[in-house]
Amino acid sequence: MALITANVIYGLNYTIAKIALPGFIDPFSFVLIRVSLALLIFWLMWWLLVREKIYRKDIPVFMLGGLFGIVINQLLFFHGLAQTTEINASLIMITVPIIVLILSHLLIREKITWRKIGGIALAAIGAFLLIGFGQDFDFGSETMKGDLMILANAGSYALYLVIMKPLTNKYHPLTVVSMVFSFGLVPVAFFGYDHLMEINRPSFTPLVWFSVLYVVLATTVMAYLFNMYALKKINPSIVSVYIYSQPLIATGVSVAAGNDALTLLKVLAGMLIILGVFLTTRTQMNNAGFFYKKKRT
Repeated sequence: MALITANVIYGLNYTIAKIALPGFIDPFSFVLIRVSLALLIFWLMWWLLVREKIYRKDIPVFMLGGLFGIVINQLLFFHGLAQTTEINASLIMITVPIIVLILSHLLIREKITWRKIGGIALAAIGAFLLIGFGQDFDFGSETMKGDLMILANAGSYALYLVIMKPLTNKYHPLTVVSMVFSFGLVPVAFFGYDHLMEINRPSFTPLVWFSVLYVVLATTVMAYLFNMYALKKINPSIVSVYIYSQPLIATGVSVAAGNDALTLLKVLAGMLIILGVFLTTRTQMNNAGFFYKKKRT
């Protein structure tokens, strides 16, 4: 449920963040607003609810988490999104589970099984059919810079999930996100402070303010916390494969609102995503006791 909620939030973020980007807020300012306000919320929650000891030997890993999960990840995402299209960004993010699976195997020795490979492949095909089939997308020279930034963001986010896994086994999720955002704030402030001072706040419409609040409270505070909670329970490859639910959820909302029509292709794509996620997560769910197995006598 935490993963599904986080990916509903991420799925809507592409459209909602674009309301303020880049016409009202530049990417560097947006990231600084997002990180600084979220950090205040995280530390307040940590102080009231957790307050556990943080060991000095884990500080370097928290610093890497701040670098890859906050600084590189967020700066590249918002800067890239401002220079490419929503459809291009959505298609590029399909690569995240593939990168996570490879990095998990190399860095934390997570097993690569044919079931995981097949599940990720099926879900990726389903996501592509939902996002890109029949759509006007173009990875050309006009969007290349933004596309490369989104791809680098995908790799950075994948590495962040993998290196944070050992710390989630040791600390409360609030502790992890609080430390990660603390180490990410200084570099983000370095890049974004001057840009933040140039924002013309009186020009903000209510819709722009809604976009900012959504990015801070939902995309940052809720989604980061839910993902870290999920990462504490399951492997990084399982966490990442749920990214394929984003286009499925977005399509379902669009159909329910009457803005899109349900077609046979979309039903097929949705079934591929569900089957792919199921195959990828089944081993972990078996270990957690979700599927009952009759004992041999």
